[in-house]
Amino acid sequence: MSNEFLKFCTPEINQETIDEVTACIKSGWLATGPRVKQFEEDLKKYLKAPYVLALNSATSGLHLALKCFGLEPQDEVITTPMTFVASLNTIIHAGARPVMVDVDLKTRNIAIDKIKAAITPRTKAILPVHFAGIPVDLDPIYEIAQKHNLRVLEDCAHAMGSHYKGKVLGSFGDTQVFSFHPNKVMTTGEGGSISTRDEQLTKKISIQRFHGIDRDSFNRFSKEGSQHYDVIQPGYKYNMMDLQAAIGIHQLQQLESFIAKRQKLVDRYNEILASWPEFTLPTLPSYDCRVSWYIYAPLVNPETAGMDRDTFIAKMKEQNIGLGYHHHAAHLYTYYKETFGYQRGDFPNAEAISDRVVSLPLFSTMTIADQDRTITAMKKIFKKE
Repeated sequence: MSNEFLKFCTPEINQETIDEVTACIKSGWLATGPRVKQFEEDLKKYLKAPYVLALNSATSGLHLALKCFGLEPQDEVITTPMTFVASLNTIIHAGARPVMVDVDLKTRNIAIDKIKAAITPRTKAILPVHFAGIPVDLDPIYEIAQKHNLRVLEDCAHAMGSHYKGKVLGSFGDTQVFSFHPNKVMTTGEGGSISTRDEQLTKKISIQRFHGIDRDSFNRFSKEGSQHYDVIQPGYKYNMMDLQAAIGIHQLQQLESFIAKRQKLVDRYNEILASWPEFTLPTLPSYDCRVSWYIYAPLVNPETAGMDRDTFIAKMKEQNIGLGYHHHAAHLYTYYKETFGYQRGDFPNAEAISDRVVSLPLFSTMTIADQDRTITAMKKIFKKE
């Protein structure tokens, strides 16, 4: 058994992907071009979405979608503290105010009843996050949104390939943003995408993602294109490169395989750890769903584990096993405490998760030997040998 440091996540890159990247480099077209266009078309088919735009990150996607919702100062967006801080930062960059509500202690997803109580005349949108790839209960969220005339922006950064009640996320609803960071289920190196059913929103984002220019580079520098263009509004530099899309084209083809491999590892973790009092394992919701399992994130129970989460992570590092931490409750970051007055005690469920959550190694090239090595290290730490 290898004793090299085992990272909690590493992407799976096959030879076809490497060959595609090489061909892209040799083609001389490295920035936005034909491969981005192909990747967007492939995403449309997979997501069953009429409009898909590829971007340089999911953060860019959240920012652009919120900006193009037409938010104004003092407008509010309801979201969760149990997320990476990009979900919150982009609300501020779009000129609005984030209003956080607590989460469900079992699924770690936004608590539906808390959304209702947080709505004010200034509320303009709801931004739920599908934590770890576990789909949020979307039907009641869309019912609330329809009743109050609100936009819904689903942060699907964790959830590429997840299904809600038999439908892939991105195929229905308002607007969704996906991440293709290297630690996600599929990757483009860095990158993201937006799916929506809103044609006007798509047009706005398409212009905003590249400097406010009225046509992309593929329409300017290809044989059929024209060098002339207009700048309609000051936009951003959020476009995806062909180099990224070259990876994404083949990653998307393997996505179902990636998810199946992760599910087998998750099933095995659940079976082995079910009787361990040191952990509270992830809980699936009662409604029908498929989880893509971006991370496998149990909670450490200090009373029975004999240590807190951070000590456990440090001891696993001593065993050459890398773990992750997803996520620190966002309302406890200095900026959000000082700017909006949030403090510990505001969202007890999110805080309980934040204080105890840990991500065990999980990736599609992870072997049973890797998983056994992880479990063996945990047995040694908790004196189960």
